[in-house]
Amino acid sequence: MTLYFTKDHEWIDVAGDTGTVGITVYAQEQLGDVVFVELPEAGRGVKQGGEMAVVESVKAASEVYAPVSGSVVESNDALAADPSLVNQDAEGAGWFTKIKLSDSGELGGLMDRAGYDAFVKSLG
Repeated sequence: MTLYFTKDHEWIDVAGDTGTVGITVYAQEQLGDVVFVELPEAGRGVKQGGEMAVVESVKAASEVYAPVSGSVVESNDALAADPSLVNQDAEGAGWFTKIKLSDSGELGGLMDRAGYDAFVKSLG
C-alpha cells in the first residue's frame, strides 16, 4: 500500500488498482466536529479534482475532491450512522470511499507524507 496526498487535503491509500480515499487529519481539524457526510454510490465515475463527496461540520460544509480518476467501488456506510468517525480516525476508520483507478499515472502528481507535511507547515 502506498499513501498519497492532495493540496485539497485528501489522502488515497493505493493497493493494486484500488485506492481508499478520505480527508486528512489536518482537514478534519479545520472542519471541527463532523455531523454529516454525503458519499458517492458504487459505480459512479469520478474525475481527478472533481467533486466526489460532501462533508458537513458544525463550522462549514466542504466538498471532497477525487484524488484520482476512476469508478467508485465502495463507500464507507459506517459514516452515515456515525460521521464522527472522521474526527476520531480521519486517516483510518473514517475513510470515505474506494476507487478503482482508471489512470495510475495520475498518482505522480500527488504528494507523499513528507511532501504533504511540508505543504501543511507552509500554510502557517
